[in-house]
Amino acid sequence: MNDTLALKLRTLPESPGCYLMREGNDVLYVGKAKNLKNRVRQYFQAGHGHTPKVRAMVSRVEDFDVLLCGSNLEALILECNLIKLHKPFYNILLRDDKQYPFIRVDTSQDFPRLEFVRRTQRDGAKYFGPYLGATSVREALDLLRQVYPLRTCSLSLPDGKERRPCVQHEIGNCLAPCAGKVGRGEYHEILGQALRFLAGRDDEAVRRLRGQMDQAARSFEYERAAILRDRIKAVERLFEKQRATRPGGGDCDALAVAQDGLDAIVQVTHVRGGQMLGGDSFTLERAGDDDPGEALGSFILQFYTEAALIPPVILTQTPLDEPDTLSDLLTGILGQRVEISTPQRGEKRDLVNLARKNADDALAKRNQNTKAQYERTLGAAVSLAKAIGLPGRIRRMECYDISNTQGALSVASMVVFIDGKPARRQYRHFRIKTVEGANDFASMEEALGRRFRHGLREKAERLAQGLDPEGGAFSDLPDLVVIDGGPEQLAFARRAMLGAGADTPICSLAKRLEEIFLPDREGSILLDKRSPALHLMQHIRDEAHRFAITHHRKLRGKQQTKSPLEAIPGIGPARRRALLTSFRTMNALRAATADELAAVPGMSGKAAEAVYNALRGQG
Repeated sequence: MNDTLALKLRTLPESPGCYLMREGNDVLYVGKAKNLKNRVRQYFQAGHGHTPKVRAMVSRVEDFDVLLCGSNLEALILECNLIKLHKPFYNILLRDDKQYPFIRVDTSQDFPRLEFVRRTQRDGAKYFGPYLGATSVREALDLLRQVYPLRTCSLSLPDGKERRPCVQHEIGNCLAPCAGKVGRGEYHEILGQALRFLAGRDDEAVRRLRGQMDQAARSFEYERAAILRDRIKAVERLFEKQRATRPGGGDCDALAVAQDGLDAIVQVTHVRGGQMLGGDSFTLERAGDDDPGEALGSFILQFYTEAALIPPVILTQTPLDEPDTLSDLLTGILGQRVEISTPQRGEKRDLVNLARKNADDALAKRNQNTKAQYERTLGAAVSLAKAIGLPGRIRRMECYDISNTQGALSVASMVVFIDGKPARRQYRHFRIKTVEGANDFASMEEALGRRFRHGLREKAERLAQGLDPEGGAFSDLPDLVVIDGGPEQLAFARRAMLGAGADTPICSLAKRLEEIFLPDREGSILLDKRSPALHLMQHIRDEAHRFAITHHRKLRGKQQTKSPLEAIPGIGPARRRALLTSFRTMNALRAATADELAAVPGMSGKAAEAVYNALRGQG
């Protein structure tokens, strides 16, 4: 402990507030306390039983700051804001930035409409949700327009203008308030029915539709009765997905956490109007060994930032450290009392247990995906290094390919993979400048020579300046170069690379049998077709081929649309426009005399002569 820390620890106030642990200018951790003196001192007391994460954090602390607050609630709000501002490494951070979709209705308007929105605001409108996907919202809106024909347009009504009803009115999906086909009272009565439908009271909607269907059948309107029957089925299907449980018939969220010693997954199960809408999982990085109550408290603090997301009841798997303070904070955001509790039995406990089961499943799937991702990328790079006899792992791979059309517009591609993953920002193209005709060997020699000469020079310059070689455009040299082809292509590419002054490990992949060839080695290496190392080689080879062809096609497209005038010295955009305006077509330009060309506004005699000779092949 340095002198600065020792002095600050002796002078800590017994007040609620927040503290910021620092290493230099970096904020390592933000916390809050009812009593700053007691809480902050605990971090630096030996034998206090800290977790490995806390011990690692304390070992880096060089200084800390404190901010005093008037109450524990003020400290909680300040902590939330400071975490969002600094994103400290040792805090539990909610990385997922999911924006749930909602349905918005501004009931203060004369003729409101149902809107699909991603964000909620305190604007007096009603918000229904959250829904767990845009498809669910659009499905609900499509159904609502069939059952309750509310307008969908964005017109500001009433505006006093006479309009013809649109096609939505013609097919029965709109009451046409824009054309005066419905009054405000009748419109709001139907709107109220739609809002009750959104609130989960679907029985009323079904009863109303059944009554209309029976009436249509009694009136021998069988086509209309069939349409209403299909609408009833659609309503029942929509709510059948949500009728999983009804804990108390109200709105609540159930939260549970699963941990594996590294990270944590929090599962949120949404219940609205007594109907379970489903759930979603969120990752808390580096929270795998934190207290579950602390993890859930940090999640609640960061997740419930919008009033429309906050239910009046939040059920947690385990008790929180300060549920009353969190409850007061959410109550201030929502505008009504929010209860946070840990149920021990009954339907609510069953709902929490269901959330825990889903959290465990989400964590297991995440770990499986992480393992599979490792095997396809970094693990594949390690396996490839072992297969071709390289020590350690392959961090940076580069693959080259040549693309041209009968030798024209020849281009080389350089594709970069780092730790087995494409690093697309480091991809490069080389326009072949010194090779004429379709000579892929010579083109590869030029591309490799330019790449390594530039890279070695830039690396030396950066090292002389004390800079990291990996930060330059070409100074980060590869651990392995991959060439598409067999032994001949490999030998030629290696000679080209050695000629540029580099001796980087190199191999090639022949497409027919997917054989790997190494320089100075007889025979080839055949990897298992299911080997991640082989898949990595195929991936970078195919990516280099795709990247070269895409750029070549782009160049070819530009060449095909290029005007012959662009290649003539002294004929810029203004003179080209003037010539084409005067003669309209290239055939007319070719038939013009030098004097006629010189008569064009902006043209000189010398420029006219250049155009005349170029278009006749004399220049």
